[in-house]
Amino acid sequence: MIEFRIGGNQIFGIIPSGIRNLVNLIALGMQSNQLHGTIPDVIGELKNLQGLFLYKNVLQGSIPSGVGNLTKLAKLVMSYNSLQGNIPSSLGNCQNLIGFNASHNKLTGALPQQLLSITTLSVYLDLSNNNLNGSLPLQIGNLKNLVKLIISSNQFSGVIPVTLSTCVSLEYLDISSNSFHGVIPHSLGFLKSIKVLNFSSNNLSGQIPEFLENLSFLEFLNFSHNDLEGEVPTKGVFSSKTKLSLQGNVKLCGGTDELHLPTCPSKGSRKPKITLLKVLIPVAVLCMVLSSCLTIVYARRRRSARKSVDTSPREKQFPTVSYAELSKATSEFASSNMIGQGSFGSVYKGILGEDEMIVAVKVINLKQKGAFKSFMAECKALRNIRHRNLIKIITICSSIDSKGADFKALVFECMKNGSLEDWLHQSNDHLEVCKLTLIQRVNIAIDVASAIEYLHHHCQPPMVHGDLKPSNVLLDHDMVSHVGDFGLAKFLSSHQLDTASKTSSSSIGIKGTVGYVAPGKFFMLYTHILSFSYMNVNLF
Repeated sequence: MIEFRIGGNQIFGIIPSGIRNLVNLIALGMQSNQLHGTIPDVIGELKNLQGLFLYKNVLQGSIPSGVGNLTKLAKLVMSYNSLQGNIPSSLGNCQNLIGFNASHNKLTGALPQQLLSITTLSVYLDLSNNNLNGSLPLQIGNLKNLVKLIISSNQFSGVIPVTLSTCVSLEYLDISSNSFHGVIPHSLGFLKSIKVLNFSSNNLSGQIPEFLENLSFLEFLNFSHNDLEGEVPTKGVFSSKTKLSLQGNVKLCGGTDELHLPTCPSKGSRKPKITLLKVLIPVAVLCMVLSSCLTIVYARRRRSARKSVDTSPREKQFPTVSYAELSKATSEFASSNMIGQGSFGSVYKGILGEDEMIVAVKVINLKQKGAFKSFMAECKALRNIRHRNLIKIITICSSIDSKGADFKALVFECMKNGSLEDWLHQSNDHLEVCKLTLIQRVNIAIDVASAIEYLHHHCQPPMVHGDLKPSNVLLDHDMVSHVGDFGLAKFLSSHQLDTASKTSSSSIGIKGTVGYVAPGKFFMLYTHILSFSYMNVNLF
């Protein structure tokens, strides 16, 4: 006997342990009956089994670990029972599994990473309506061929992992009725085959990404009952009310008329009627802004000069982090997580540790000439400096990688709004970024000036940045500027810095990127920002 199918009857009782004798079985179908009791562990002795169907019974107990012995298993369906306990990690041995459905049970615990190592999973993975908890592991990105993923109505939490973007075959994604928080990752724009997205009844925040307009196969989108805000797009799936559910997000505005959402606040669409005003008023405002900025910087400098500077060193503990932890946090430094690249290395976005801290990991390319010297200079510079407008280092890693080669990296707080370069010169990868307002530009200029003033006059020893440019000015979630990349920084004595500021040349020399002369010439960046204000900002 190679098939035993008794589904769709009214058979009751337990599954007998004698089932172990049917060693040649390829398919076992006992679904839609009234079977109770537990699933016997001896079922793992049916080594030739390819299909196991136990759904719609009243089975209890846990999923036996012996199921992991069914290495030829292709489909495992045990939904609509009363199964309890954890999903056994031994399921990772079923490397031929293409479909697994354990929905509508009472399963608990975290989602085992071993299950997500089954790269053959392609038809469905349905774990909905259980009591599973914890975060959705980054290893979900291993399921590149999966078509349907349903984990709704559980107790999952944490952020939506960016690695979901590598599941490029997904057509149906349902994570509704959980406790996911944070923003909707822009990396989901790579899910070009997606037809249904259901993120309802979570704690998601931030704006609705505009890339969703461009998903040509998207037929239904449900973001209801979250904490989303901002303007609703109008194209693609957003053009039809029947394809969209947004209720319960009281901070949303705009969208098509049939959504009946409030009008978004005006972004300054009123235009002057007199051409002369279009020229004179911006020029006058820019002059006033320039004067105000100079006054503020001068006042801060005078005020700081009257205060005694605490030069005593303060101990600062940095957490220890290994290469393996950084590799895990960045999905083995995947290109999809790369957020920047410079002369001496690349920067990756990652989720680090049990606290799921979002960090930026700068990996030094030690094969590049001068990279080690740059790493040491940045470590020395960041060790003692403390200022709200300087990038904050979390820790460093000096170890060896998985191939035994030297590995050095710096771990920083991740700046949500990227670099000033991205905002001033929008590329095709950042089309969703809005233009900077005049006030934002002024605040950025003041922040940068404050940071450079601190480096020149209030840190011990004083230092010059050496490579001040828009790509090294990072913006946090409140659009506060943070100056970073101290790989070309140079320490000076107070006498050297005073001499450099009073003479037309110094022993420091010209360092940094062509077009941005450092040290101390931060007004070039300041003028660059204001010039874009004059050319691009519509004041009226």
